[in-house]
Amino acid sequence: MSTIEPIEYNSRLREITAVLRKHNITRGVTPKKLRAILEDLGPTFIKLGQIMSMHSDILPKRYCDELMLLCSEVTPMPFDEVISVIEGSYGRSWKRVFSSIEETPQGSASIAQVHRAVLKSGEEVVVKVQRKGIYEKMARDIDLLHKAVKLMPPISIKGMADLDLVLDEMWSVTRDEMNFLTEAANMEEFARRNKDVTFVGTPILYQQYTTVNVLVMEYIDGFGIDDKEALIEHGYDLKEIGSKLVDNYIKQVMDDGFFHADPHSGNVKIRDGKIIWIDMGMMGRLTEHDREMIGKAVQGIALNDVGLIQQAVLAIGEFKERPDQRKLYEDIEGLLMKYGNTEMGQINVAAITTDLMDVMKNNKIKMPHGLTMLARGLTHMEGVLANIAPDINMVEIATAHMSGEFFRNFDLKKELKSSGKSVLKSFRKALDIPSMVSDMMSGYLKGQAKVNLDLQVTDELARLLRRLVRNIVMGLWVMALLISSSIICTTDMTPKILGIPALGAFGYLLAFLIMMYVFIRHVLTRKK
Repeated sequence: MSTIEPIEYNSRLREITAVLRKHNITRGVTPKKLRAILEDLGPTFIKLGQIMSMHSDILPKRYCDELMLLCSEVTPMPFDEVISVIEGSYGRSWKRVFSSIEETPQGSASIAQVHRAVLKSGEEVVVKVQRKGIYEKMARDIDLLHKAVKLMPPISIKGMADLDLVLDEMWSVTRDEMNFLTEAANMEEFARRNKDVTFVGTPILYQQYTTVNVLVMEYIDGFGIDDKEALIEHGYDLKEIGSKLVDNYIKQVMDDGFFHADPHSGNVKIRDGKIIWIDMGMMGRLTEHDREMIGKAVQGIALNDVGLIQQAVLAIGEFKERPDQRKLYEDIEGLLMKYGNTEMGQINVAAITTDLMDVMKNNKIKMPHGLTMLARGLTHMEGVLANIAPDINMVEIATAHMSGEFFRNFDLKKELKSSGKSVLKSFRKALDIPSMVSDMMSGYLKGQAKVNLDLQVTDELARLLRRLVRNIVMGLWVMALLISSSIICTTDMTPKILGIPALGAFGYLLAFLIMMYVFIRHVLTRKK
């Protein structure tokens, strides 16, 4: 912030204040009001709102739904500024790299805009140019928004998360998106991970012409995935496209842990029988542990197993305080009851993901950033599928993908009905029993295991139970001593006392002393 002039800083602060007053922020912030405020504040705040819409695990669903309606198209940057950014990045005239650049952009977003162009070598490309000074402007706006949050009355953000924390996370994501070298690296990694997938492609990256502020890639002259009429006219099978799209997306998520976080229809093209993924400025990452827990949650949904889903949620979630597991169990059980009678092929992934996020929010469990991005991605994927191939279901394909050879050998949809669900569920739980017992015994031997009983009893009853348990233990000791001593006395073990083996006599004596101790303690207790 040291590079920002105080005059400019104060001027922007007055603009923000004026917008907040215009919308009567002191009377609270409704979802529609928040969207209107962000649109009035300009491109940088629109981008922030779009990122905020991914945080369904933090923000109320109604806020996220409204923020997803933010217009992605903003006023284009003047062409002379486009040229200025390009030449400033290259340190030379743009004409030494390009034969031509179309003045009218193909798209203009909050951070950058895209122009068609032709390289001097003749290749048709698109040039993604970052808005001039956008980094400094957004850094200033973020800082000012932090200040604005402090001025908001507590009632206006009731039920919402710590907005300062959310802003910090959003700024981190946006910084990455504003570095086009990061997007270029994403494109290269994505191409490498999908090189063996015959039906998937990525635009050619012209690394030599790519900088922090300018990205040059191949122009994709294909069909939009939502252009159904054109696809059918050219002989494409929409159901096949949808199946391959979902299968590849599940691969990205579950196999690679590196997935497209913004897979709306505008970022997916069809060309020469291949699915071309574009715009990789926003990519999600999942750890191996996260992917394992997601797999467990999907299995839990397929088997209608509340406990399995609960395990996954507790293992993958982030929380400051220990959650009420009983409440969490009941909430997940209610969720499954809502979808329990729904066949696999009819489950709406976006809906169930949203509901699960609500469950986690209600139980104060925060999802890792990768999962919030995945939730948004799944919502977009459901939207694409609903348009081109509504009969395709992501849960079904995901379960088949993760189940490997076992599920490939039979009809998944048929097996997961009626008794098949119960058999698979019981089989899974049976396999878990030995490991659970082993873990319990190991913990006990290490002194780490304990049993928690929530009993509502009086103090008198508690004392009675303690005496009862103590007397039973003492009785068992006496019984063991008498039996073992009697066995010893039948032998010729030496030394002997009065013709009785000394060890046996000692056992009798110890048993007698224990009996006397119990008797005397019982008498004294009754007197009290």
